Amino acid sequence: MRRIGLAVVLALSLSVAPLATEGQQAGKVWRIGLFHVGLDHVPPSLDGLREGLKALGYEDGKNLRLDWRNLPDEAAARETARQFVRDRVDLIVAFESQTVRAAKAATTDIPVVFVHVTDPVAEGFIKSLSHPGGNMTGFTEFLAALAPKRLELLKELMPRMQRLLVLIGPDDPAAVLMRAELQQAGVKLGLELTEREARTQADVERVFQSIKTGQVEAVCLGTSNLYTNFPSLIVRLTLQKRLPVVFHRKEWVMQGAVLSYGVDFRSQGQAAARYVTKILAGTKPADLPVEQPTKFEMAVNLKTARAFGLTIPQTLLLQADKVIDP
Repeated sequence: MRRIGLAVVLALSLSVAPLATEGQQAGKVWRIGLFHVGLDHVPPSLDGLREGLKALGYEDGKNLRLDWRNLPDEAAARETARQFVRDRVDLIVAFESQTVRAAKAATTDIPVVFVHVTDPVAEGFIKSLSHPGGNMTGFTEFLAALAPKRLELLKELMPRMQRLLVLIGPDDPAAVLMRAELQQAGVKLGLELTEREARTQADVERVFQSIKTGQVEAVCLGTSNLYTNFPSLIVRLTLQKRLPVVFHRKEWVMQGAVLSYGVDFRSQGQAAARYVTKILAGTKPADLPVEQPTKFEMAVNLKTARAFGLTIPQTLLLQADKVIDP
């Protein structure tokens, strides 16, 4: 009888042990570090991520602790990545390439999900889109690949345009690819590209101060760092100089840029939530292929166009997902 009793107790303890483990896992509060460079804005993908996580049963303050940091530059991103490692977060979400570089330098162990990165293979973050390898996976943005499309739309808006100012961030690895795409598109569209380099806010301001009336007719950006670090400043300066600028997100058209074309960031954040929850459930980042965007949006600002004496063609208006006409 004693042997039977011990056997029953042992069997019960073995059957209960997995349930206890599952209960502890279900009650776990996951710590996630999230960071982005660009003090003048918060990417819409952050709200999309929160929405997606909540829909999948993960909510900040309940079973998640989200440590969000919006940072001034890549140096701050490097320090923040090191802090995330010291804090032993369970996962890192890196918004844009500067934070991904920082995360890559800080850890090879903590899983990293990146969002709207230009070319993760060319920048050395992953081995390939289908087999990322390592501790990183995520979502691309097509920032460089869409550069020709933005120039085509700008040319459609300004058919007589011949001279274009291209702002380049020389320290940005993605600038090489974007510059090549823009130069190719410029030749095809018969545009003369005037390139100017800028690293800091002061550099951007000096570039616009140096531009003389009639020297260029419009502006585009040839580097992801400038898109991220100084978008509001660039919109403001182009308005002052009466130079139409094409951007990658509708938020800048709402601030005064004349035109934008790019990825729907909010939906990409929602998609990133799927990867976050899969990794928290045990899937390795190396086993999750990097996803490329499938949803794009275009916006135009009629008020800015009128202020510059431009008439937006009906063909552009019909393509636009959002028309700003305050």
